[in-house]
Amino acid sequence: MAVYKLFPEKDATLYSEFPVLNTGLDEIIEASTFYNSVLPQVSRYVIKFSQTEIEDVIDNEIGTKNFQANLRNYIANITGLNAETTLEIYPVSGSWNMGTGRYANNPQTENGVCWGFRLSSGSDPWDATSFQTYATASYVDGNAGGGNWYTGSNLGLNVTGSQILNYANDKDLNTDVTNTVLTWYSSSNSLGGFPNDGFLVKQSDEDEFIADRDYVTTVKYFSIDTHTIYPPQLEFKWDDFIYNTGSSSNTVIDTSRMVASLDNNKGFYRRDSIEKIRINSRPQYPQRTFQTASIYTTNFYLPTASFYAVKDLDTNEFVIDFDTTYTKISADSESSYFTLYMNGLEPERYYQILIKTNIGGETLVLDDHYYFKVING
Repeated sequence: MAVYKLFPEKDATLYSEFPVLNTGLDEIIEASTFYNSVLPQVSRYVIKFSQTEIEDVIDNEIGTKNFQANLRNYIANITGLNAETTLEIYPVSGSWNMGTGRYANNPQTENGVCWGFRLSSGSDPWDATSFQTYATASYVDGNAGGGNWYTGSNLGLNVTGSQILNYANDKDLNTDVTNTVLTWYSSSNSLGGFPNDGFLVKQSDEDEFIADRDYVTTVKYFSIDTHTIYPPQLEFKWDDFIYNTGSSSNTVIDTSRMVASLDNNKGFYRRDSIEKIRINSRPQYPQRTFQTASIYTTNFYLPTASFYAVKDLDTNEFVIDFDTTYTKISADSESSYFTLYMNGLEPERYYQILIKTNIGGETLVLDDHYYFKVING
């Protein structure tokens, strides 16, 4: 029922063709292959989320509940897609500096992470022969580098992830990285995990460094420095669904001819706020009854099979989609409700809440002008 999003603190692309080039301020991160008949080239990218923020959401929001964490990157451009192109996601082994470079800088900037080095040109090269336990690397002879990454954990967790891109599937990256996050969290609690140095994303070994023009695939995503509303995200989802109406005498609505309102919708929310959105529902045509109060003041509960979603009004895209596990609508003695974390929404934009429910075998999607704006400050 809960969705919480973190934004990265740094990212950069590593280019094998330019071993000392830093791209820490580029608007794009990419995991691509490039044609070269002499020595094929590739790019990989690294991206890191704050360990403090990860610990905070687990300790103070999720607690002991099970959760799922997904790495989400939004596609900027993709060309030369093969029948199937596999992206692999690993936790990075080794700290690195973002730097302030851009791909087009001339002369090139060398003050941060690059293909050959972790910190800056000439400073702390990526390991090429001797690795940390459970860590490895991949490169071609004569051009060592491209990052180090873990493929296993002493906690027994599989920390490797992957996603297949093809013409029929969504090209956005949306990969389960829960085991990696658990390993980072275990490290902070002295349980034996490894430190959080971020993720590395690359094409599979089968697709990299192939001297064949037909296997050139460019995969570009928006970076933290994008001027769009599509920066990378680490998305946490967990089920905190509670349906306990206590001593309330209100009943569950049983007719599809109904209306619902968000009576506590303030319309404007600060970016760091956590809001409990309450839903008041009633039949559109109430049955006649003898009572001293207006029947329109009686609130009904939504059925347990009810869910919420959030759309960006300008793009008409779901920023939180309906999910039968993670966006279920709860209920207490007052009303049906759900919790919305505003931190994962871009500020100074308008959003719309949608409610989906199943009544008497009918699936209803309610979108009766449930609008709000997230503001800075």
